[in-house]
Amino acid sequence: MKKVKVSRNTSAKDDMRPQYDFRGKNGVRGKYYKAYRQGHTVAIRETDGTVTLQHFTLADGAIMLEPDVRAYFPNSEAVNKTLRSIIALVPAKGKQHNRSSR
Repeated sequence: MKKVKVSRNTSAKDDMRPQYDFRGKNGVRGKYYKAYRQGHTVAIRETDGTVTLQHFTLADGAIMLEPDVRAYFPNSEAVNKTLRSIIALVPAKGKQHNRSSR
């Protein structure tokens, strides 16, 4: 009797439920992009029947880069480094205001 070696990736294949298998589906990139930038509201339904609405927006200080700009920056550090070098070229706000009043 011959022994046959069977190779199975059980962790990836068996753990995936059929409803989460999106192979063969075509998603649309950026479909909800504009709506996400404006924020979104989530209805939280409690067990006692009450509904709480929460509105989510980008966190204070967070920004969203457009895709063409993002192509130039691999991470936050690169964005901050570039912005700091530009800031160094711009006169300070207080000094600029004094010059214009002369």
